[in-house]
Amino acid sequence: MTEPHPLPSTSSDPYGGNLTLDVLDRLADRDAVALSRLTSRGWTDVTIGTFHREVTAVAKGLVAHGIEPGDRVALLSKTRYEWTLLDYAIWWAGAVTVPIYETSSVAQIAWILADSGAAGCVAESAAHVERVNAASADAPSLRAVWSLQSDAVAALVAAGRDVSDDDLEARRAAVTAESPATIVYTSGTTGRPKGCVLTHGNLRAELAGALEILPDLFGQDDATTLLFLPLAHVFARIIQVGAIRSGATLGHTADVGDLVGHLGEFRPTFVLAVPRVFEKVFNSASAKAWADGRGPVFDRAAATAIAYSRAQVDGGRPGVALRARHRVFDRLVYGRIRDALGGRAAWAISGGAPLGERLAHFYRGIGVTVLEGYGLTETTAALCVNTPDDQRIGTVGRPFPRTEARVADDGELQFRGPQVFSGYWNDPEATAQVLDEHGWFSTGDLGEIDDDGFVRITGRKKEILVTAGGKNVAPAVLEDQVRAHAVVSQCVVVGDGKPFIAALVTVDREAWDGPLDSPDLRAKVQAAVDEANAQVSQAESIRSFSILAEDFTEDNGYLTPSLKVRRHAVLRDFHDHIEALFVR
Repeated sequence: MTEPHPLPSTSSDPYGGNLTLDVLDRLADRDAVALSRLTSRGWTDVTIGTFHREVTAVAKGLVAHGIEPGDRVALLSKTRYEWTLLDYAIWWAGAVTVPIYETSSVAQIAWILADSGAAGCVAESAAHVERVNAASADAPSLRAVWSLQSDAVAALVAAGRDVSDDDLEARRAAVTAESPATIVYTSGTTGRPKGCVLTHGNLRAELAGALEILPDLFGQDDATTLLFLPLAHVFARIIQVGAIRSGATLGHTADVGDLVGHLGEFRPTFVLAVPRVFEKVFNSASAKAWADGRGPVFDRAAATAIAYSRAQVDGGRPGVALRARHRVFDRLVYGRIRDALGGRAAWAISGGAPLGERLAHFYRGIGVTVLEGYGLTETTAALCVNTPDDQRIGTVGRPFPRTEARVADDGELQFRGPQVFSGYWNDPEATAQVLDEHGWFSTGDLGEIDDDGFVRITGRKKEILVTAGGKNVAPAVLEDQVRAHAVVSQCVVVGDGKPFIAALVTVDREAWDGPLDSPDLRAKVQAAVDEANAQVSQAESIRSFSILAEDFTEDNGYLTPSLKVRRHAVLRDFHDHIEALFVR
């Protein structure tokens, strides 16, 4: 692996100022490659000088269209080069970016545009523009809508030709660390989305912490990453601005259907994803191996990788026989899985939901260490993370530098630090519920902090189930274990107020193409349930389950854009299925 090089020194305070300084600080080497964009000719490099020129030209167009300092500008688009270009242009003009997931409905778009008071909106396609127009009746502040499909970038550049450099620079320079940079709306697992106001200082402090403790990722001479998560998600957004600051080359793709192909072309040195992506890579490799008659070999290879990683816990070393088996399977199996991530990725970052110890050990065992972290939109992404040199699988790592953590009397995790937001947009009541006068943020998650400072998530405070017998059960522990099985797509544990715990299970149709009423399928799901039950007491174990005919997806409204289950929607729509589980 290439040795990390020192990250670029900055003339500006890494915790103060605004995010445009990250571009200006790199202009001493204008020809350095900053991004790579996918065109009809393949991947084309974009230097930091070119990026700066395009950003300022687009920013002038926003100014010419009447976007004032502090105005909100919405971005409704898939992950693509123009998303990053517009994000920085909005900041250069002194405005505030409001991301909207490109899958959002008219009602969701209307709420975000109205609540944020957006003055403008850049939408990707004609269908997106149609949705924005339909939503605009409820958004009286909206004055301009631009379409990327209709070349919004060129139109903005043309409109801004008469705006002077001095006027634009005055706008940019007036933005401080305390100025809002973005209002990111939560994905709404528990109701109407709330707008999290994140300042330039929040993002710069988060970046400073990430670059300080993850130099192996961002500081490699040839560091590259390919973004495929939605940039409306704060997790992807931090990687975007981290790459711009550190000098890592940033690529974009929204074509998840050909993700393996794009990863193979781009060959990132590190990737970020939610756990479901890592689960799908593993399950697809397993299903292909069994279809090709190599299933037993794959299973032995997976067991070897997990054992190899476990042997390294607390500075241990695998034995001679285990190392020999590992070398054999590295040639036969592991290389192919690494190729699915581009072939060069030694590191991956996972967030958004628990990864699970089994998958974490598997990936580390094949040579792709997945660094699990934890954070929320309200905390500008990560609060803590495992690092290459300080990893404890099963935890989400230690807190970032200058970040404090504690456990409240009821077991809720609370954090305080420079990346924690100052409140929800237009919602002081909701702000007061999660943020106290001393700056401590209540996460809503239950957890533990061990003697070495590693944080472990044990469940959601509001999702604790209490059985009729008074037993408190954290569903996440069971759900994560059941979902780890190849044939399982999603699992929702139920049983609040009931005599025992049960579960709704959906099937991964890539791993199982047979009938859903097959005894063989039920046996496989039962094996997954048995494995989960082995991790908990008998009173907490799953006693009954139902296999649903329909998977949970974003399209049918049961998953958020960040692939979290909308539990309230599942409990509402599958009420009869749930009640049937408790009928003897």
